[in-house]
Amino acid sequence: MKTTELREKTIEDLRKLLEDTQKKLVDTRFQLAIRKINSHADLAKYRKDIARILTIIREKEAQAN
Repeated sequence: MKTTELREKTIEDLRKLLEDTQKKLVDTRFQLAIRKINSHADLAKYRKDIARILTIIREKEAQAN
């Protein structure tokens, strides 16, 4: 997901998206562990998405204060 799209969302929407992305990351790790998938690229993608979401949440919280 692009940063510009994330900045348009509310904090509540971002938290929901964060939760969903974290679940996807865990599911992907399990699938890699049981060798159901072979691509490690999804792990990096989800970790970067989580970092982007957390950064934007912190920015929005800082602006609110």
